[in-house]
Amino acid sequence: MYKNILETAEYLRQRMQTKPETAIILGSGLGRLAEEIEVTQEFSYADIPNFPVSTVEGHSGKLILGRLAGKDVMAMQGRFHFYEGYSMKEVTFPERVMHELGIKNLLVSNAAGGMNPAFSIGDLMIITDHINAFPEHPLRGKNVPTGPRFPSMHEAYDKDFIRIVKEVAAAHDIKVQEGVYLGTQGPTYETPAEYRMFHAWGADAVGMSTVPEVIVAVHQGMRVFGVSIITDLGGFGEAVKVTHEEVTAAANAAQPKMALLMGELINRI
Repeated sequence: MYKNILETAEYLRQRMQTKPETAIILGSGLGRLAEEIEVTQEFSYADIPNFPVSTVEGHSGKLILGRLAGKDVMAMQGRFHFYEGYSMKEVTFPERVMHELGIKNLLVSNAAGGMNPAFSIGDLMIITDHINAFPEHPLRGKNVPTGPRFPSMHEAYDKDFIRIVKEVAAAHDIKVQEGVYLGTQGPTYETPAEYRMFHAWGADAVGMSTVPEVIVAVHQGMRVFGVSIITDLGGFGEAVKVTHEEVTAAANAAQPKMALLMGELINRI
């Protein structure tokens, strides 16, 4: 696997016209955030050696290079999920390649179901911590030599980044929540009982991504910021049926606010 990582990184390095230090992962329904980036290059996942290919609606499947808030950035327009049939090594392969290309900061976004009664649909939740409920760990197996065998996760989400985003949100009168994100395998949305159980565990939002990517990023010494768009609610009151189309619509509606926060964070890093 490490040989493939180096091979893919070299393929991109020879073609990249910039050397970004910040990468963004655009989750479900959030691919349009790429429109905020002044694109200089883009690579289809299908054309990148060893790269998986995104199969989910709303995930375009492009690696984008360009400028956002005056800084060079890399962006994944579409991510990979365990439920698509990929192993955790494949799901987190892009983050391994990013490290080899000199990425130091990783900004992750996702659409998530809210379990905190104080949340509303369309809220932005700054991720302060996470719970890993995936059946396979992304660091299982031989240790990749870019990090320790037993990495600490005591501060997976950078406190300085969180502080900056909260300051920006306050300055622009943008409502933000804070909470714990729980990652599970999917692809089913949660039952009412699962929502209640996850909330009892200490989670405020639940989704099908992000946690593996963050674990690998932290393993490599990257600084991480994460934000969830609350696209549906569960675990309290009457159970509501959730569809992918509704999740995508709610995520799209919240994109302008998230674009502003991400842009200001990048500008201040």
